[in-house]
Amino acid sequence: MKMHTQTTPVNIAGIGAVTGYGVGREKLWDGLMSGKPAAQLHLNYLPDGSDAWVARISEDMLDDDGRSRHARALQAAVNEAVTDAKTRGWTPGPTVGLVNATAAGDLDMWRDLHSRGGRGRDRRGFIQLLPSTPLSELMRANGWHGPVNSISAVCAGAGNALLQARSWLDDGHATDVVVVGTDLIATPEILAEFVHLGVAVADVDPLDACRPFQEGSRGFGFGEASVAMVLTRRGAQPYAQLLGGALSHDGYHATNIDPSAEQVMRCAADALRDAGVQPADIGYLNAHGPGTAQCDAVEAHMHAEVLEGAPAIFSVKPLAGHCQGGGSGTLELSVSALAYDRGTIAAPHRVADGHPRLLDGPTPVTDGLTLKSSLGIGGHNSCVVLAPAAQ
Repeated sequence: MKMHTQTTPVNIAGIGAVTGYGVGREKLWDGLMSGKPAAQLHLNYLPDGSDAWVARISEDMLDDDGRSRHARALQAAVNEAVTDAKTRGWTPGPTVGLVNATAAGDLDMWRDLHSRGGRGRDRRGFIQLLPSTPLSELMRANGWHGPVNSISAVCAGAGNALLQARSWLDDGHATDVVVVGTDLIATPEILAEFVHLGVAVADVDPLDACRPFQEGSRGFGFGEASVAMVLTRRGAQPYAQLLGGALSHDGYHATNIDPSAEQVMRCAADALRDAGVQPADIGYLNAHGPGTAQCDAVEAHMHAEVLEGAPAIFSVKPLAGHCQGGGSGTLELSVSALAYDRGTIAAPHRVADGHPRLLDGPTPVTDGLTLKSSLGIGGHNSCVVLAPAAQ
């Protein structure tokens, strides 16, 4: 692997979030620290009439401007991140770029189009269905002129997006990059398919089902999120720094992880090399941690073999839900960035016997870097290394 030559750190200078807890990073942080899941019980939610626990972004959370939930959540997250970064000392450069990680795009708008027999509200209404359109609207609204991209690497999309942003900064294509991950796909039909696949659990409170690295875990609860971060090499008060990362693909199966875990471990090892750090430097594994047997086994193996079994482990999916695609990774990365800034990791409490290095509830941050792993269905892998902001 070609090593990345880092001249100055990439700072995470601003954060914005729309999650099942509500609009704003403070709603996310307070929700996680409370130890209560964002999911609520929705009656008669699934196509067969069954009730379902879902951490869904409801219409009443968002400003009503006539657009879809997806577009409004994306804009709210980006607006908050940009305002936050400016408050913390960031001034946008001349070429601000934008990259969005998403797995499925705007399902609400597609459903609306099909319900009307394929006829748009007006002759140009179908343009809103393109993943690029809400990004173009954000570029126009903010007067940005850097590169724009959408990335679809399912649940590894956030790591892909951060490394894309770093590449643009390195190559001079952008002076700053806004990274956002948006997936609002907890529709009854999609949720039912994941339940049928045997990985999602909707019939009980998430804490009774999703127990990453613990006995009795049945899988994950479903969530939705749009989370944005401002990446720059300028800015007075960043939350954290991106040191490096890596990507790989199992090339093995449409849904199952390669049981050898070879490519997951290579991705983690390459991320450490790219960041220029050693396994002993990693204090925390912010795991993909959906609570499925496959992911738990593979990440525990990677923790033991690549990280030498030392870092503390946590996953916030029992609380925030599995927000799929870009939403899950950006949410979880933002939690680590906020942890460095606030001195506490907002980890869920343990509810059963499990991995000896699993954190048990909110925990003070001590020394150590964070490795964030993400494993996307179909074999997509990403790992990135975060550090506290330089003092």
